[in-house]
Amino acid sequence: MNVVHMSSVQKQLDIINRNYQALTGEMLVVKQGRGMDFLFTPTGLEVVERARATFADWLQGIADSRRRLGSTLTVGTTEFTLGFLGRVWERVAPEFQEREVELKVVHVRTRDFWRRLDSNQVDLLCGGLAAEVAVGRIAPEYDFLEWHREGLSLLTNLPVRELGTKAVGVVRLKTLPLVIPSQGVITDFVERWYGPDFRAQLQIAAEIDDIYYGLALLRSRMTYGCMLCARSIGEAAVDGRLPTGEGFRLVGFADDFDPMLQLVSGVFARKGERETYDASHPLNILWEAFREEAASGRSLPL
Repeated sequence: MNVVHMSSVQKQLDIINRNYQALTGEMLVVKQGRGMDFLFTPTGLEVVERARATFADWLQGIADSRRRLGSTLTVGTTEFTLGFLGRVWERVAPEFQEREVELKVVHVRTRDFWRRLDSNQVDLLCGGLAAEVAVGRIAPEYDFLEWHREGLSLLTNLPVRELGTKAVGVVRLKTLPLVIPSQGVITDFVERWYGPDFRAQLQIAAEIDDIYYGLALLRSRMTYGCMLCARSIGEAAVDGRLPTGEGFRLVGFADDFDPMLQLVSGVFARKGERETYDASHPLNILWEAFREEAASGRSLPL
């Protein structure tokens, strides 16, 4: 079956090659011998790239049409906002299923947020950003619906004799061995406090890409230090709702950091896009479901 399939492909390439050569005098591929792959010429490679771009534009056009018609929605979430989306889905699932609206959920890391939203890869984003406590309006370049605010904490396996305080200030933080993400919203906090050269000012014991790796690192005792995390995540770790080990403690942040920041979580959409649709469009229905869930006062799911 594979031989027949390959023979058919080779036949089609031969036809395309002959026709292109007759039209332009150039070949797209060169045969290397029986049983060997075709070798694309420079012209052939250029044609392939143009074909890929055309096909990608065509697929994007289909996706845009489906979005305008409301037949599909794509929501990006971080790992820790997926539970919130699950609650919202309970509110809209019956109507979406009856109308055959397809909801796609994709994992998006904080560092990729705006690129994924601006490039129309997702229609809504669930996540958070570092915002000043005194600032009322968040992310003015996007439509934003807030559902939660909280500070950061230090999850530590250091013994009390090395870190006995209940809150760490801006100077003391420099003296502690830290476990921090290599990129993302937590890094935004640190960079705004200590500047872009924060790595030279802080004692970074480990940089991680995933909080579960940080938990495993502390649990293994291969690293003794403090992992920066959202307070709700730290509380979940200490309470045993996340995989941790015995002896973990939570240490707060003092109020001498400048600026004073909070992790603000919510839903982001492209500016003004919802206004181009009527209230019955799935994007607006989902947005209102987020608003209702945010107003419900239920605790943040993990």
